[in-house]
Amino acid sequence: PQHTHTHTLSPLKIDTLVSANKHKPWIETEYQGIVMENDNTVLLNPPLFALDKDAPLHYAGEICGFRVHNGPSGSGSVQFEAVVLDRSTGEGLVRSKEPLDCESQREHSFTIQAYDCGEGPDGVNSKKSHKATVHVRVNDVNEFSPVFVERRYEASVPEGRLFERIVRVEALDADCSPQYSQICFYDIITPNVPFAIDNDGNIKNTEPLDSKRQRVHTFWVTAFDCGKNRAQADAQVVVTVKPSCKPGWIGWTKRVEYTPGSGSIPLFPALHLETCEETVWNIQATVELQTGHIGKGCDRDSYSDRSVRRLCGAVRGEVDLLPPPSPTANWTSALPTLPSSDSSLVFSFNGSSHVAVVPESVVSALSGDHFTLQLWMRRGGANIQAASTQTRGNRKEEETIVCSTVKNDDSFSHYSLSVHGCRLSLFYWPDVSAARPVKFLWKLEQVCDSEWHHLSLSVQFPSVTLYVDGVTFDPALIHDNGALPNPAPRQRMSIGACWGKTLTHSETYVGGYHGLLSGVTVRPGSVEPHSVVECLYACREGLDFGDLETLGSGMKVHVNPSQSVLVLEGDDIESFNRAVQQVTYRNSLRFATPGVRPLKLITSLRCFNEESCLSLKQLEGYLVVLQPDAPQISLSGVGPHLARPAPEFEGPRGVPLFPELRIVCSLSHAVNTAAQGMEALMSDAVAHTLDGCEVQPLGEELNPEKEELLVDMDVVRERGLEIINTTAYIAITGAESISVYEDVLRSVRYRLAKGSARFERRFRLSCSEMNGRYTSNELTLEVNFLHSLDSLYHPSHLLASQQQFLHPSHHAGELSGHTLPNPHRNSVIPGAATVIIMVCVGFLVVMVILGVFRIRSIHRRGEGSRSEAKEGGNQWDDSALTIIVNPMETPVQAKILKPIFSFIRKPNVTNR
Repeated sequence: PQHTHTHTLSPLKIDTLVSANKHKPWIETEYQGIVMENDNTVLLNPPLFALDKDAPLHYAGEICGFRVHNGPSGSGSVQFEAVVLDRSTGEGLVRSKEPLDCESQREHSFTIQAYDCGEGPDGVNSKKSHKATVHVRVNDVNEFSPVFVERRYEASVPEGRLFERIVRVEALDADCSPQYSQICFYDIITPNVPFAIDNDGNIKNTEPLDSKRQRVHTFWVTAFDCGKNRAQADAQVVVTVKPSCKPGWIGWTKRVEYTPGSGSIPLFPALHLETCEETVWNIQATVELQTGHIGKGCDRDSYSDRSVRRLCGAVRGEVDLLPPPSPTANWTSALPTLPSSDSSLVFSFNGSSHVAVVPESVVSALSGDHFTLQLWMRRGGANIQAASTQTRGNRKEEETIVCSTVKNDDSFSHYSLSVHGCRLSLFYWPDVSAARPVKFLWKLEQVCDSEWHHLSLSVQFPSVTLYVDGVTFDPALIHDNGALPNPAPRQRMSIGACWGKTLTHSETYVGGYHGLLSGVTVRPGSVEPHSVVECLYACREGLDFGDLETLGSGMKVHVNPSQSVLVLEGDDIESFNRAVQQVTYRNSLRFATPGVRPLKLITSLRCFNEESCLSLKQLEGYLVVLQPDAPQISLSGVGPHLARPAPEFEGPRGVPLFPELRIVCSLSHAVNTAAQGMEALMSDAVAHTLDGCEVQPLGEELNPEKEELLVDMDVVRERGLEIINTTAYIAITGAESISVYEDVLRSVRYRLAKGSARFERRFRLSCSEMNGRYTSNELTLEVNFLHSLDSLYHPSHLLASQQQFLHPSHHAGELSGHTLPNPHRNSVIPGAATVIIMVCVGFLVVMVILGVFRIRSIHRRGEGSRSEAKEGGNQWDDSALTIIVNPMETPVQAKILKPIFSFIRKPNVTNR
């Protein structure tokens, strides 16, 4: 224990002690330190030295210690401490209080201050330096080994190819430094495998793989960090070799069969796209069904254009400008026609001489500035070239389809429909004497693509609406202010050209149309509704999509108006494959047109790597529509003989020919019988629509002065049917039900003029549907006229009958009895007839003599007990004798002598 002595110092001594520690210690402002994970001494740069200007004074110039303060993170002072190694030199040392972990914290920061020893051993009046910042970095020690992310890696590759990368393995190291945490290289430790690995872990094959030689390759790989520590556990790699992959469509069937009446069938039920693991981000497939060879573009209703208009609900009153040639419509007889697989009549125009001039009687019903013009057109001649090889738009002259001038009250209006290159124009002149003409112009690819197209032009001046294949197109209105010659104020219409004047002022046809036309009709009055136009063009067959609800996300489907092109687009291969299998072909016709429809599938792929993106070739196939079961149209309930007294035919209404007619339509199809396992034919009655029936007299045509066929015109008009009644036939046309045709045909009557009865007349009845595609059986009816015996014996009647049968016929060499009797009943019989009669009379005398001898021999042999009974049994009254002439005995002699022979053969002729 120290004894405390109290000293009293003078003021001079105190001043001396205070002045002994004048300066603060000095250290650097910043230090950088390094410490190893397995060491606690921090190596500072610069070294830690504290200087004091009070040196070499004892205590005042010496450094007694360092103090560590919290750094920016607030934890540096806890983990580190600073000690003084030499008090006189001020050398110090920084060290960690506990082991450091680079992986948990790699850098530390704190501040440090130096303290001198003050003025005495107890540190009185010590001074401290400024605070210096110390940054310590913990150096890593390679204490961790690499670890693979996965213990097993799998991949599959197609055979026969070299790949830059099949699979990538990856290992991680927990060390904190780049030197020890990085994986410097990988190694395949399984010997003799056809694979190599790079320093990034990418594995590739060194030779093409063969699935037949080895389907699965299994090997092991290891990893090393940059401190040469090997992975704790190796990784297994399994590579499966797939058979060679060819990108493209798999499951394509070139031939697809369709049975009529099947509704819709999938076209590609097993089709799917193989991309061979190529990553694609857009897929587009276009399915094309080519039906241009079937009539006018696709399978439509197999009825005439007029019948289809009625079925579509069009307003009646249309005028057919190109009707089938007939006695009443002969202006199309000079035009060449082409065969067509549908029900239409196709007319060909050569651009020069082929012009149809519509009669004025037809044109007179087409006045007014409200009308609808409809037609089917196809540019080019019979031998159509491809659109790419045509000289499209090179013709300088317009080609006129329809040219018309009609009378409207006291004025005349004129219009013409023309094509020029790929443009369609309507030149309209509402009043040729006052108003200026207006031209409506449309630029259409359909005009020059050499395909069939349906045009419907509704004019309600000044409004004009054009439908091309059921789609509306707006015109570009052009007012033609040029000097144009006024059309002559007279009514006329032509198809295929327009009239004009030459240099000599003579009229001729100019602007001839070169191509095909069909179904050209015009209907005056209100314009045609759009629904009717769509129905007229609507295809009954085409491409469709099965169920839109099953369409995957991101998928799009589009079908063109004619349903001949379907486009699928998507970004997911699985959804796309499901969508392709939903593409169907549908045909709503019960009796589809048989034949081949070419089919195409065009595929376009877009990949992330456009350079290596797949390119798929176009697939081609065909759809075969099989022959449908033909309907059996059966006519029954008539004849074959119709015998009536001749006076009934001479009545005001005549005699009905088919009063009990029955028409039945049925379909025959094969069925399997359960008992014998054999096929049999079954017929099912079906509801059909007939479109025509014809009644035709056999032999000579009807004589309009003596005989005629009558039809109930009220029934015909009420049903909207059309009838052609000539001396050669009666034709009833129009799409209607069987019951309607039965009513109309049951009203057909045959009437004769007074005194025109003959012995027989034959008629033939037949019906058809789908414009003659399916026909019925031919029902032949023989009409027999019953004559009385008195009329046959009447001298004048006999003479008239002889003159009737001996009158020269229109057909040389025939004595069919279809000519009329000589109107002069007392005229002299020609010489040839006299000879024939004399021969017949001589033959009659011989037969009478033979008959008398035969009767006498019978009486001689018949004498006895039974002669009286026999004679009594043969007695009968012939006072009211009537002889029926058999019309099958056509020779003239037989018809004259038959009543006489019947009279001679009677047993009691001797009593007469």
